[in-house]
Amino acid sequence: MPQLDRHETRNGPSEELPDVALPLMQAIEKDPSRNQRALAHELGISLGAVNYCLKALISHGFVKAENFRKNPNKAGYFYLLTPSGMHEKTNLTLRFLERKRHEYKKLQHEISALEAMLEDEMDTAPVNKMLSRRKSK
Repeated sequence: MPQLDRHETRNGPSEELPDVALPLMQAIEKDPSRNQRALAHELGISLGAVNYCLKALISHGFVKAENFRKNPNKAGYFYLLTPSGMHEKTNLTLRFLERKRHEYKKLQHEISALEAMLEDEMDTAPVNKMLSRRKSK
């Protein structure tokens, strides 16, 4: 099951949406006629996770499920992003980018610190001292 993350929504104070909400909304926008099984396969998550997330998105008014009335398979739905869903998808995208930029900067600092530590260790390593003494003779 996807992680729950708190996101601000237009429906009031913080509401809980699964982390997979953004990729699911993107997939729905790309092809609203895909069924839950196809969405699960594309996103690499379980069918239950797609169902759980869709129910959350529908309950928040971000996605609307329409039944194919003339379809012999009465379980056939297509999913549409509502105007508030489009707005929320934009907000989720902005928050995702902000979070990833922060993670990127943090990784850059960690890499720099590890490189500096490795340089210090290489300078003070006994083998390097012995090698440098041999070269100077």
